[in-house]
Amino acid sequence: MKTIDLRSDTVTKPSEAMKKAMFNAEVGDDVYGDDPTANKLEEMMADITGKESALFVPSGTMSNLTALMSHCQRGDEYIVGQNAHTYKYEGGGAAVLGSIQPQPIDPENDGTLNIEKIEKYIKPNDYHFADTKLICIENTHSGIALPVTYHEKISNFAKRKNLSLHLDGARIFNAAVFDNINVKEITKYYDSISICFSKGLGTPAGSVLCGKKDFIKTARRWRKVVGGGMRQIGLLAAACIYALENNIDRLKEDHENAKLLTNGLSEINELQVEHNERQTNMVFVNIEEQYLNDLKKYFRSNNIIISFDKKTRLVTHLDVNKEDILKVIRLFKDFFKK
Repeated sequence: MKTIDLRSDTVTKPSEAMKKAMFNAEVGDDVYGDDPTANKLEEMMADITGKESALFVPSGTMSNLTALMSHCQRGDEYIVGQNAHTYKYEGGGAAVLGSIQPQPIDPENDGTLNIEKIEKYIKPNDYHFADTKLICIENTHSGIALPVTYHEKISNFAKRKNLSLHLDGARIFNAAVFDNINVKEITKYYDSISICFSKGLGTPAGSVLCGKKDFIKTARRWRKVVGGGMRQIGLLAAACIYALENNIDRLKEDHENAKLLTNGLSEINELQVEHNERQTNMVFVNIEEQYLNDLKKYFRSNNIIISFDKKTRLVTHLDVNKEDILKVIRLFKDFFKK
């Protein structure tokens, strides 16, 4: 029986075609700059995002960390969303390793950071305070594609305040596909962009940081410092190239499956499904605590893996098809009928 895993889009397995591309990849020593496949990926990503240069790193966490450490010095500050991955889910790396102070603020319902709120948290030019140097935006945020018009607004504000602007675009292609736009229509407003390949694009590992040449040169040094200098990484870069060429347009299927799941679970009185018209591949369901243990056992017994909690996240991805979603909906309904 097939296992259906809805914990995250990071659980995807490389397809046979992707593994073939990895097996046949031409490789070299990337620390020496000699890996042709990694170099090709970086050139492709710089072109795709409209930036001067790009850097392949092992993970999205390292991509964001090297970005923050390249934008900021010790004692500087970055403004970030209270629930943003860069702040909440990356082990406090910017503060621990970079001595960079985070200033979190609550996001709006549409995933944006309110510009008026940001302005209130920019520190005065006074030695009592950390120097505010950077704003970090996340897109998608909790699966929500930020409004297209927001990017220009936050960019103009950052320029007026002489602040750099970083985009944690781990799922940026989900956002671009959702709005049927070229990804450059988003990335052109940011000084740096981190893009993850091991989520919706389905690779085993890898992220790419994009920005100006001098910025990427600094980030390359920080990548080495934090242990991200790898050798024959063309094996992983080949998977990313395959994903760029084959796995972007199909993200529409994930969004459609998430909508199908949202509508199906909304028919169950015992569940409270959160609705947002700009949700991409995530569904959030509020479940009463009394049901959680039995739900875990029930779904596990049916080879379905879900991270059940009072607020449960279900994530669609390339290893989950429409029939799988219909089965999950049916099992939820059967459980509550009993």
